[in-house]
Amino acid sequence: MQKHEILASESNGGSQNVGFEIIKNQEHLKNKITENFASAGMEPIMDIPSFPKDKKVVLYNLGRFNSGDHKIQEIKNISVKDNVLYVEVPMRESGGMQIQVLSNPWFIFSVPSNYQFTSVQLKPSN
Repeated sequence: MQKHEILASESNGGSQNVGFEIIKNQEHLKNKITENFASAGMEPIMDIPSFPKDKKVVLYNLGRFNSGDHKIQEIKNISVKDNVLYVEVPMRESGGMQIQVLSNPWFIFSVPSNYQFTSVQLKPSN
């Protein structure tokens, strides 16, 4: 049984500010995915995933970036310490010369339901 999984991840449509929100149920999950695509001026381009049983679901906004691809595609590990959920994601270079585009990446992922935390922090890994 996996401890965590990414349910949705996109390069744009999230908040300009870094932050997280706990998704409560299937309807809330559908609404958040639809809202994030709408804020990027798009229709949802994915099937809405099923809300996992016995898991806590988290929407995480990475904030605003001026250029590059900051879409989260993998979670290496998760842990909780002192009420902080640490999400370890691979470091990756997004390329050299690029057209400057503003983006607001976001992703939705699940963690074990017994994890208790009041903040989320991304932790880069090699």
